[in-house]
Amino acid sequence: MMEVSPFRGICYNQRIVGDLARALCPPYDVITPEQQKLYYEENSYNAIRLEFPAESPEPTGDSYQRAAITFQQWLKHGVLQLDSVSSFYLHDHRFEYSGEKRVRRGLIARVKLEPWGSGIYPHEETFPKAKGDRLQLMRACRANFSPLLSLYHDSERKIASILSESSRAKPMIETSILSLSTGGGQDEGGEAHTLWAITDPEIKRELSQFLSSQPLYIADGHHRYETALAYQQERAQEQSDSFDSSVIASEAKQSVIGKEAFQYVMMELVDFSDPGLVVLPLHRLVRNIVPSILMQLEDQLRNFFVLEAVPLKAYDCQLLADSCLGILGLQPGSLVVLKRRQDISLEAMMPGNRSQAYREFGVSILNHIILDRILGLTSKENVTYTVDLKEAYQQIKEGKYQLAFLLNPPQPEVVKAVADAQDRMPSKSTYFYPKLPAGLIINPLD
Repeated sequence: MMEVSPFRGICYNQRIVGDLARALCPPYDVITPEQQKLYYEENSYNAIRLEFPAESPEPTGDSYQRAAITFQQWLKHGVLQLDSVSSFYLHDHRFEYSGEKRVRRGLIARVKLEPWGSGIYPHEETFPKAKGDRLQLMRACRANFSPLLSLYHDSERKIASILSESSRAKPMIETSILSLSTGGGQDEGGEAHTLWAITDPEIKRELSQFLSSQPLYIADGHHRYETALAYQQERAQEQSDSFDSSVIASEAKQSVIGKEAFQYVMMELVDFSDPGLVVLPLHRLVRNIVPSILMQLEDQLRNFFVLEAVPLKAYDCQLLADSCLGILGLQPGSLVVLKRRQDISLEAMMPGNRSQAYREFGVSILNHIILDRILGLTSKENVTYTVDLKEAYQQIKEGKYQLAFLLNPPQPEVVKAVADAQDRMPSKSTYFYPKLPAGLIINPLD
C-alpha cells in the first residue's frame, strides 16, 4: 500500500542566511556551468553547494564529499535547522509565464519508496549516467535537497479544500522574487515561494489517508526516484547485515528497517487540474545530417505528412496546435508545419510493443518516423534539446544546427494515459515549468 506521510524537514535559518530567495537554486539537471557560477556568487549559503557542488582543483576530496562536509557544517552552526514537529509543507510557487501571473500549489511530503507500478508510475525514459551522479551525492549526504514533482487526482476537491484552509495561517517562509534564471529560458518575472507547515494531527491524518489511496504520477524527477530506489536497497542491505539474527527476529528486523528514513523520498504533490500546472515541450535541435539526405527531406516527409510553409514573420505558436510538429531550417525564412496525412497510417512504422498513447504522441512520431527512419539518426549524439523557441530560432539562424523540430506542449492527460498503460514516453518529452527549487525544504535520510 502507498504511504504518504509528514516528516521533520530541514529548513534554512533566515536570521543567518538573510533573504531566502538568494539561497535557493534549481535542481541539478537544468543548471548550466554559467548558472552554477552565478549561484555560487549569489550567496555563500546557496543550496548549489549541496545540490550541484562545483569541481575543485584542490585535493580536498571529491565534490560529493565536499557537499556532505558543507551540509554537516551548516547543520552544526545553525545555518540549517531540523523542524521540531513532523509536518506536511504547503508550497505556493508563484511565477509569470506568457505575460500571466500564475501560482502552482503543491504539498511537500515524504512518500514510501515502492517499485514502479505499485501506486507510483513513471511517464518518461531515463539515462543511467544521471542516476549514477545522484546516487553518489545521496550516499555522501544522506538527504534529499530537492523534491520530486508528482501529480495526483483530486476530483472531489477534498485536498484543495484542506490546503485552502491551511493557507490562511501565517506562512513559515515567504520569499521575495528570484532574479536569476531557473532554467529553460522562460523566465519573465522571476519566481517567489510561500511555505506553510501543516502540523495539526487531524489534518495530517486526513491528508495522509487520502493521498496514500491515490496513484501518484512522477512528473519531474524520474532519475532521482530510481536513484532513491537503488539507495534504499543499499541501505536496507547494510541494515540487514548489521543485525544479528540470533538477537533480533527476522520479522522484527524487517519492521525496524521498514520505518527507516531511507525508505522514503521527498515529493511535492500537485493536482492534475491545478491552474498553475504548466507543461512545455522540449524542442529538438539537430546537426550533422548528411547533405544528400537533407536535400531529399521534404520529399520524404510528404510520404507521411502534409507540409505547409509559413513565413516566420507571420508565425504564431497556435499554428502548431492542429499539427504534428513544425520545422525550422528546412525552408529559409519559413516555418514548415507538418500535419499527418489522412490517407496514410503510421501504425506499421511505430513500435508494436508500445501503447496507443505512445504511438500517437508527437515526440514518438518525430523519433521513429523522422529522426530514425528518414534521417537515419539512430544515435542521438547530434540531437540537443531546448524549451525556448527563441533559442531554437537563433541556433538555426547562426548555423549551429541544421534543423529545429518544434513540438506541441504535452497535455497532462497524455502523461497519465501513457503511464496508465505501463509505458513511457521517450526521454526529454516533457518540461514541467518552473522547476522546483533545491533548498526550500531538505529531507534527511538518517
